[in-house]
Order: sequence, then structure tokens, then C-alpha cells
Amino acid sequence: MTGCNDGPLLTTAVHDALLAARAAGGGEFQCSFDLGRTLSRATVTALNWTWNERTYPFPDVCKARTIYYWNGEDFTPVARFSGSLIKLVPTEWGPPTFEIDGIKMLPTAQVSPYADAQRKVALIQPRGKVVLDTCGGLGYFAAWCLEGEAQRVQSFEKNADVIWLRSLNPWSPERSHSNESGHRLSLCHGDISEQIATLQDQSVDAILHDPPRFGIAGELYSQVFYAQLARVLKRRGRLFHYTGSPNKLTSRRDVPNEVSIRLARAGFSTELNGDGVLAIRQA
Repeated sequence: MTGCNDGPLLTTAVHDALLAARAAGGGEFQCSFDLGRTLSRATVTALNWTWNERTYPFPDVCKARTIYYWNGEDFTPVARFSGSLIKLVPTEWGPPTFEIDGIKMLPTAQVSPYADAQRKVALIQPRGKVVLDTCGGLGYFAAWCLEGEAQRVQSFEKNADVIWLRSLNPWSPERSHSNESGHRLSLCHGDISEQIATLQDQSVDAILHDPPRFGIAGELYSQVFYAQLARVLKRRGRLFHYTGSPNKLTSRRDVPNEVSIRLARAGFSTELNGDGVLAIRQA
């Protein structure tokens, strides 16, 4: 269920631990090189360090709020700039978040983004279901759907750079996750606002909708799009729609209630739930 990167990932905490081990005279020490998923041993000398039978140099720079991966020649940030700066960002919890132009895309202030995804996935009761994951991001929704024994997860992600982040994140599920019955996770590089028209009527049992904020992706909050969600979802199917909790005084909008009203018009019963809306298709 993890990403495909097999090299070490460094943060300032890991870098400091390596330097402390070198200052103490070197030798073996235990640390996590996969953002807290596992602990493993490394051997440190005055000149370099060895992990998983491969030797690496000490990085010249290791900045805060940055994750570094080994590109075959040196350690470089897990970040790309293609019109927007998109980067993987460490958290105190282990599982990282990601940012687009400095804006955090997942909750991290009071809870791990991975644990936050677990709570939200539980709301749609994934066991045995075909789940539509509209905006895949780092894949934490998909990971918990697989853990919750979903029959199949169809995930879409518009941004190719985010898909690249997933490939280096040990907490992200593999792009195509299989079991004995075949492929359970399918990740499509595509814009759900366009791709949803290709999905058949009543073809999914549940939906997880975690769009960027309204100001960035207003089309994913539109009445037209909600009608499409209702079309592809089976009767009595569950939808969790993340809205965030924007400050009404600064945003001048009540996004959660606006979403609830539009979903109701599309044929859902709705209730506010945490930082989103839980909805059930009625007809």
C-alpha cells in the first residue's frame, strides 16, 4: 500500500540525528528514513553514512519544512514548479501534507492528515463498495478505503506533479493496487470535472470529494457538478464532501451551508460533519 520510492527520505530531524551520530563518533543508530512508517538502522562514519547497503553523503543543506529524496546523485527537495510550487511537507505526525504555492492542502494543525482521512473514509462505510475518489491528492482517502476492504477505488487527480509526489511518499498507496481479485485501486490523471461525464449512471456506491478550496476550483462546488455526482451514485449511496472551515468574516461566504443547499437541490439529504458535509442520495 506504499509508494514506490525505495531510497531514504530526509527531514531536518533525520539530518540532525545523522549529524549527532557523527559527532558522537559514528557507528550504528536507529532512525526512520520513511517519514515515520518504520524504524531501521544506519551506520555513520566521519565521511558518509550507509543505509540498506547503500552509502550516502551528508547533505550540504537540509531546510525546515522540506523533505529530501535521493535522485541518484544527491539529496533534492520533493518539490516541483510547473506554474505553481508543489511540494511535500513534513508534519509532526509522520505522514506528510503537501502545499501548492505555500497553501497547505490537508489538515495538520490538530491531527495527522492520515488519521483525518481515516475518520472521513469511515463515514462512507467503504467495505465491499465501489468508491469514487474525485480529487486523489496524496491518496490517503484511497489508502483507507483499501484498508476498509472497499471492492474498488476509482481515483482521479488533475495535477501530474501531485501524482509524482505520491510516488515518493511512503504513506501513499501504489498507483495500481492489486489483490487476488485484480486491481482495487485505479488512479487516473484527469480532471474530475471533465472525467465524471465518462462514468456510467449509478456506477458507484460511495463518493469522497475533497476538492481544492472554492476560490481555486469553483467548478467542483457547482450545481452542475453536484448533479453529476448524484447521477453516478447509487440510490442511498453516501458522499462525504470536504469543505474546510473558512472564516465567514474574512471569506464572506458560508461554504459548508452553500454546499449543503446545492447538494439538497441535486437530490441529497445532508448534514454538516466536522469540516465537511455528509450526504446521502435520496432518489
